[in-house]
Order: sequence, then structure tokens, then C-alpha cells
Amino acid sequence: MRTKSKKENKINVVTLGCSKNVYDSEVLMGQLKANNKNVVHEDENDEGNIVVINTCGFIGDAKEESINTILHYVNKKELGEVDRVYVSGCLSERYKPDLQKEIPNVDEYFGTHDLPNLLKVLEADYKHELIGERLTTTPTHYAYLKIAEGCDRPCSFCAIPLMRGKHVSTPIENLVIEATKLAKKGIKELILIAQDLTYYGLDIYKKRALADLLKELAKIDGIEWIRLHYAFPTGFPLDVLEVIHNEPKVCNYLDIPLQHINDDILKSMRRGTSHEKTTNLIAEFRKSVPNMAIRTTLIVGYPGETEENFQELKDWIQEMRFERLGAFAYSHEENTTAADLEDNVPEEVKQQRVNEIMDIQSQISFELNQEKVDKIFKVLIDRKDGNQFVGRTEFDSPDVDNEVLIDATKHYVQVGKFAAIKITSATEFDLYGEPA
Repeated sequence: MRTKSKKENKINVVTLGCSKNVYDSEVLMGQLKANNKNVVHEDENDEGNIVVINTCGFIGDAKEESINTILHYVNKKELGEVDRVYVSGCLSERYKPDLQKEIPNVDEYFGTHDLPNLLKVLEADYKHELIGERLTTTPTHYAYLKIAEGCDRPCSFCAIPLMRGKHVSTPIENLVIEATKLAKKGIKELILIAQDLTYYGLDIYKKRALADLLKELAKIDGIEWIRLHYAFPTGFPLDVLEVIHNEPKVCNYLDIPLQHINDDILKSMRRGTSHEKTTNLIAEFRKSVPNMAIRTTLIVGYPGETEENFQELKDWIQEMRFERLGAFAYSHEENTTAADLEDNVPEEVKQQRVNEIMDIQSQISFELNQEKVDKIFKVLIDRKDGNQFVGRTEFDSPDVDNEVLIDATKHYVQVGKFAAIKITSATEFDLYGEPA
């Protein structure tokens, strides 16, 4: 029989998946802290005797990582090293009955909207009055700000609406309160996240209100950069471009997953757009904000994607010359409309197509980076890593984009602060510089 550990109650929150999960874990920990609970995030020493795993259920690799993490902590529970294991988040929302059957040793499973119930089993009260009171897990100078939950888009390949529900915007006044509290803690960069930023406000204000939100957030003292993640091309509110262009605090940066460019594939994906409309939208971005960095992601190997479709995509990438680009191989997701289609592109072909796309992008990125050499940029210093300080320009988001590397044996810059950095050389995905 398993013995109970002798540890004092400490709740270890383990986060898997995207920035939206990071945000949710931070809110959970803020609630626990307000209840005077001893809570840590991904404790390196594994001292927490109560574990909450915030899972991801988006694609195959993420699901596998989530399941392996659950099994890891269930095994620790069997060995008496952990007393209780709770599972929350997207995987739990989507596959709760299956998980209960396959991994019954988890104490309880919770979905994406079960925070009050999760707090209850952790012997904590859900405090409605807490706005923006969360324990940030990012470095002390930047934080995610989730402006909406869920998604109303009908994309054929995506299971997020099944896990996150319908789109629900957070009121502007609440987001301003939250951002103001973050600024007072020393946060300089806000990274706005949602499943779809461009839908923001339609449910509560009956209009797209992202531009209005940006103007209010820009008024907050201490916030110097506001970055936009996860826009949607169909119905993009063009007044946002005016704010990006005119408001110095809003980074000249946009993350807008476009997924494909062939009309037949886009129609099957239910993206509500076309090759021509997408190309015109990118042209509008660059006309309105000439020095904007555009990040996009693409799916290759979607059911029915022919060599001709793929060639069209490659040609278009060459034409567009995106500053940042990622490519993913398509995989079937249960209960999505695309799952009814025959997954008829062989796995090796999918991977080859991913590699071809990234080879093209590497060359584009290299050429664009060479244009930055001998220029001076405002750089936010994220960390010191060995003999290098590592920072980012406004054209780069943490973890996914280019970094600026500064030789720490020759130069000193302060982590968490901005510095004027002259770029001295560049590779495909890194810039090298020194204080100007």
C-alpha cells in the first residue's frame, strides 16, 4: 500500500503547451497565493506534494507530452513521492472520459473552464474580485495578456473551439487594470494573446475593438512595447494598422497564421479567404506599416494537397518574403471537419515539404538579416546565457523569433532593460551586436 509523503503541502503547477496555458497557470497560482497557499511553478526540486498539470491537447506531439507528464507524476504518486495529482487544461477538457478510464490514478480531471472547481479541491476559494492578480512565470520584464478566450472560427483542421469554447472577450477596463498592475511590477512588454485577436470586442461591443484596446493600453506608464499574437486574416480590422503605425508603444510586428495560399485548400480549410485576398491584405499591411515584421505559420500536407498546390505555396513564400515563418505537417484531429477527409499525403512527403518551406525561409531570413548589419536597434535584454547577453528587437517575440547576441566578455548590458545595440553581423536566425 502506498504511503503518504511527509512533505508539507506545496502545490507544484506544471504547464504544457502554448502561451494561453501559461497565462491560465499564472491565474491559478494567483488565486492560490491569495488563499495563502504554498504554490510553485515547475519546481526544479520536485518538492510539491500536490501536482496540478495544465495540459495541451492541440496536436499529436503536444498530446503525447501531456500524457507522458501525467504518467510521470502518477508514478511518483505510486512511489509515495507525491500525494495528489490533478490534471486540467485542453487535453483534460477534450478527452476526460478516456483519461479517467486509461489513467484512473489521477485524483481528478478538470476542463478549461473548471478553475473554481479545481480551486475547491485544493481547498481554496475562487476570489472574483481578483483582476490581474496572477503570479507571472515569464521573465520580470515581459508578460502575456490574454484578451479573449475561445474561438468562433470554423477552421476545418482545428480542435481549439472543442477545447476552449466560443469566443469571449475580456472588457477593456479589466484589461487596463490588469496591465497597469503588471506595469507596476516592472513589466515593460505586453504580449497580447487570444485564439483570435481580431475578433476582439465583437461579442461585448458589437464591433471589432482591438484598435480601441491598443490605444488604452498605450496610455499606461511603464509599458513600452505592446506585441500582437494570433491575428486572423478574414475580416482583419484595418484601423489596427493605423494604431501600429502611429503609436510608438505598439510594436511593428504581427503574428498572423495564414495556413495556406491555394484557393481549393483554403476553401477546404474553411478559412473564408482566397489567394488574391490574402496577398492584398499583406500588401495593405506593408503599405500602412512599411517596416512591419510579419510572422506567419503554414500547414503542409493537408488532405488533397497536390504537388501543384505545394509549388504555388512555395512560389508565394518567395514572393511575400515574410520576416518570420514556421511550417507544420498536417495531422488529423478527431471531431474536426477535416478529419472526415482522407489523410492522403504520405508522412514522408509532409516532412519533405516542411523542410523545403523552411529552407526557403532560411534564405529569406538570412537576406533580410544582412540588411540589419551596421544599423542600431532598440533591444530588450532578456537574459544572460553563458558568455552572451540575449535580447530582442521589436520585430521579435520571445522563444519563436530571432535573438540579438552580445558578447558578455567584452560588453555589459542590463537584463530586463532596453539598450541601443549596433548589429555587427547576422546569420539566418540570429543577430550579433554591441552597445552603440
